[in-house]
Amino acid sequence: MDEGFPGSDVRGSCATVLRLAIVAGNTLTFAPLPPHGRVVLGRDEGCDVRIDDRSVSRRHAALHVGPPLRIEDLGSANGTFVGEPQARALTARTHRLRRLSRESAEVGVGERFNLGATTVVVGRTPGGAAEEPDRGKPPADIVLLAPSMLALYEQAARAARSPISVLILGETGVGKEVLARTLHARSPRSSGPYVELNCAALPPSLLEGELFGHEKSAFTGASHARPGLLEAAHGGTLFLDEIGELPLAFQAKLLRVLEDRKVLRIGGRTPRRLDLRFVAATNRDLEAEIARGAFRQDLYFRLNGISLVVPPLRERIAEIGPLAGRFLEEACRQLDQRGAPRISPEALAALEAYAWPGNVRELRNVIERAAVLCAGESVLAADLPPHLMNGATPPSSRAASRPSGTIPPPPPLPPSGAALPPGGAAPLSSRVAPLSSTAAPPSSRAVPLSSGDAPSSDRAALPPPPPPSGAGLPPADAPPPSGDALARLRLEMKAADRQRVVEALERSAGNQTRAAKLLGVSLRTLINRIDEYGIPRPRKRSP
Repeated sequence: MDEGFPGSDVRGSCATVLRLAIVAGNTLTFAPLPPHGRVVLGRDEGCDVRIDDRSVSRRHAALHVGPPLRIEDLGSANGTFVGEPQARALTARTHRLRRLSRESAEVGVGERFNLGATTVVVGRTPGGAAEEPDRGKPPADIVLLAPSMLALYEQAARAARSPISVLILGETGVGKEVLARTLHARSPRSSGPYVELNCAALPPSLLEGELFGHEKSAFTGASHARPGLLEAAHGGTLFLDEIGELPLAFQAKLLRVLEDRKVLRIGGRTPRRLDLRFVAATNRDLEAEIARGAFRQDLYFRLNGISLVVPPLRERIAEIGPLAGRFLEEACRQLDQRGAPRISPEALAALEAYAWPGNVRELRNVIERAAVLCAGESVLAADLPPHLMNGATPPSSRAASRPSGTIPPPPPLPPSGAALPPGGAAPLSSRVAPLSSTAAPPSSRAVPLSSGDAPSSDRAALPPPPPPSGAGLPPADAPPPSGDALARLRLEMKAADRQRVVEALERSAGNQTRAAKLLGVSLRTLINRIDEYGIPRPRKRSP
């Protein structure tokens, strides 16, 4: 990033900290911006903000941060589009865009622009003392409309008054952390500290030091004594999130703390007495983990003083609309939009009909994406990810549902006596099912293959990549394609890329290293594409 632009704010706000909200396919990501300077956006590894989308050029555009805020096209193939001034009555369907060609245009905070088929909005970063929520307090107005949630929070209110340990169970993203903060806020310990630890976020080598602390000179580099999180939570509540991910060897040490209410720092000799309440949460079936020897039964009994099960969002349909409205208001406020649009009846019906495997966390992500894409006064069904409209499970959820390292089973072998092709097995291309026209659109992580990725001699026999323009990409005198057209375009581009991977594996006789060289990508990128496209891992054959 070039620090060549004076000023530390945009349009006069000296305390402003900006970030980019980027919608590429179904994925919403955020990238922080410097106080001033030149930020290059593109697909190349050397760009300041890298966007993995086929419609984005390697060095697509440059954003000049500093009065004024300007976006400059760097000669991209698919164009940089900015909004044209329009009448208030125009809706999202008539939103006019102007294409930049090696020129720049001023954009404001909260205004969107397009890099090819990728939508980008400059917004403000939430933070600061005035905006930082108290981690020990639940949201002021929790959405409780479903009977199951009303009963759950009533039970939690009764459990909060006792010192007994609480185990919160539920799928990922259902709101277990909010319930844990509610337990602390309604307990006699509410004036004490509330400390959180995600057991899956730290490697085992650091987990003991974070929880137990250490004495001075306990190990190399320990220049002073440091209390752990257990001591930091003295007089309050310690929330252990993802307790099911705790290493088995460490579980015995935590069990001793739960039983004795004492902690011994690393390198220490005298235990320190603790007065705290334990609240744990997990999305795992701990009884099944106990059966397979991955979780201690005695620790489970210690943690499971009271079990609270948070129902999934698909069983709380009455709460989807209010939650979506709140998330939309928060997203629009961060994007500096003057007023939050309303959610159209069609979009709300799609939200309520979806199964939500990612629960409230997934709903928030979908609404933040819609806030970026919405250009009118209503969030339309076209502003939602395509998989919500057909009820399909997003690709990331399908991948997560399989154990890591597994692949879909190959088709059955031909009957005995049937002739096999040379090499003793069916060709890879015949064993890989073609993409369905109704499949969910690809992830934006797919990396395009251009002619500059590998020597032409290795790539001569491979089919060329999809052309950078045409095939549904936005021309110079028209706005980017609509949601349905964009979904079809991405599906076609994914099918072409998938076919090139299959043919490269065929040419290399199943050798993935040689196939990666043919495609001009790294071996890791090729393996990711094989998993993403559902291609069975080939066995090496004699060429």
